[in-house]
Amino acid sequence: MPTFAPVTAGSTAARVVIVGGGFGGLWCARRLADANVAVTLLDRTNHHLFQPLLYQVAMAGLSPAEIAAPIRSLLRDQVNARVLLAQAVGVDLAGCEVTLDDGSTLPYDWLVLAVGAKTSYFGNPDWERHACGLKTIEDALEIRRRVLMAFELAERTTDMAERKQLLTFVVIGGGPTGVELAGAIAELAHTVLSHEFRSMDPESAQVILVEGGSRILAQFPAGLSQSARQQLAEIGVQVQLGGRVVAMDADGVGFEDGQRIAARTVVWGAGVRGTRLAETLGVPLDRSGRVPVGQDCSVAGHPAVFAIGDMALHVAAGKPLPGLCPVAMQQGTFVGDIIARNLPPGQRGTFGYVDRGSMATIGRSRAIAWVGKHELRGFVAWLAWLVIHLLQLIGFRNRLVVLVSWAWSYFAYKRGARLITERATAHQALRPAPSAQKEA
Repeated sequence: MPTFAPVTAGSTAARVVIVGGGFGGLWCARRLADANVAVTLLDRTNHHLFQPLLYQVAMAGLSPAEIAAPIRSLLRDQVNARVLLAQAVGVDLAGCEVTLDDGSTLPYDWLVLAVGAKTSYFGNPDWERHACGLKTIEDALEIRRRVLMAFELAERTTDMAERKQLLTFVVIGGGPTGVELAGAIAELAHTVLSHEFRSMDPESAQVILVEGGSRILAQFPAGLSQSARQQLAEIGVQVQLGGRVVAMDADGVGFEDGQRIAARTVVWGAGVRGTRLAETLGVPLDRSGRVPVGQDCSVAGHPAVFAIGDMALHVAAGKPLPGLCPVAMQQGTFVGDIIARNLPPGQRGTFGYVDRGSMATIGRSRAIAWVGKHELRGFVAWLAWLVIHLLQLIGFRNRLVVLVSWAWSYFAYKRGARLITERATAHQALRPAPSAQKEA
């Protein structure tokens, strides 16, 4: 463990290991650019992913490279940082080591855990075969494949019951991810694919958003939640509230009240939980598998170990901080400052999240935004959402490419990333495609 003695330019640089190249990990690494430390950032992928726009990859609006950037490229000018393409599978807090997937170990003086979260199926892991979550580029491409293949198979079949089942899309979870996906599927069916098929009408597609609670987007004020529901209805999305899913198979979903929806495509956006790496720490976790942290983001009893972003349970003003990218960014900078200044626990202060507002896009020119006391709806909220997300994208090229793609899609009512990259037969088209291990 570090002694918290001042680090001088002539002393041995402290070893900082950052696990995860998302918002929290990357912002922490960047804060350490001028510090006398040796940073090792490791991630199981070679890219930083802008997750807020991942649903647009899933709905063929953007290509993966437009919302992702190589981590090495982002840190190429930071001489005190190196990047490892590796997966952390365990942490030895007593021995100050991180175990990698090849069995090797990585010693540290400071450890920052920022591995995010994984999709939670609430104790029903077999549902993952039938309802794809949305956490990675692989997930987005799989959803894109299933949605586009549903339309292709509906064009081929002459069985009206099967066609209806193929053209019924169920999105489970009424949070921002579910709302954005449902709205995007409806727009794809009702505008983008319009007039492109001959045997069936894509506009006959049925999109159902299922939420177990009493309203969608429950973290927003009630008025904005109701506005979002109305905007979804305008583009043909049916919202079903109070529906608790109890069964799922390749042909649809079943509910607690006995209702069943026949659908070949189900998308899951209902919840997340911590990863297996958190379980290796040997510290108590909350019900969602998150790591409880103190007000300085450190793990209890381990002042040189921090957990930030979605994997951390950070309670402020009696409420857990939300799993949003601005939270992870600010935590990453805060923790980076602690490490750069080599601050002991009593001098670190308290992390304070600056909430600059929450937004959810619903479709073309439709969104809601909550900024302080201001509530925005419709086109104005959508413009605000567009500007904020463009500014947060990393790299000028990505911003320019995404802006051009959005402009083209807006005026031409088309999407240019509608590629089905897996060869599939009619029998297996909507079954899960082989993919790499998704565990962080």
